[in-house]
Amino acid sequence: MRATIEAPYYQAKLTATAFDHPEWARAQPIQITRKWSGDSAPASRHAEARIVWTDESLIVRFVCRQEESVTVSSNPQLGTKTPRLWDRDVCEIFLAPDAKTPERYFEFEASPAGEWLDIAITLTPGGRESNFEFQSGMSAAAKAIANQTIVSMTIPWSTCILKPQSGDRWRLNLFRCVGLGDERYLAWQPTYTVEPNFHVPEAFGELRFS
Repeated sequence: MRATIEAPYYQAKLTATAFDHPEWARAQPIQITRKWSGDSAPASRHAEARIVWTDESLIVRFVCRQEESVTVSSNPQLGTKTPRLWDRDVCEIFLAPDAKTPERYFEFEASPAGEWLDIAITLTPGGRESNFEFQSGMSAAAKAIANQTIVSMTIPWSTCILKPQSGDRWRLNLFRCVGLGDERYLAWQPTYTVEPNFHVPEAFGELRFS
């Protein structure tokens, strides 16, 4: 049975900077504790994500254990998307609004430095088509506290990502990259590939808008 996340609706405005908003307590905690391979990841690299939606956007917050130095840019660019952000520490959410075609999805990333990246992706028999010109209007925020990093993203509804209705079901997966080497790739729903690879829609779980 496919793993399912329930995202509660919040009737007021909520943004990525609202790290400690009381509404997060209503959201389902999503534990990211395994590597992409399905093996258990060290507890020091575990993360918890929560998702809320409003009339304006979807908001996802990651609370990450941070017991090692962060791997981020020494000169982060916050005003524009950062190419190859996945080479450093990031949190990621892949969203497929049409559950019938999960091979068409959007990739959103944010780093502990507040950098961000959004990509529209289509998987075809010939390979992966990535549209780096895609502009979602997303925003990101991050902060560090004792042994933790909090990373949040706001993804607004648009002509590309239509506002859902209560009860709608999308496909998604959630990831964290931390540290260096192949052991750095954590997934909510492991992809079980031989080499690290998050781009496996067959592994996506389900997001239900409640």
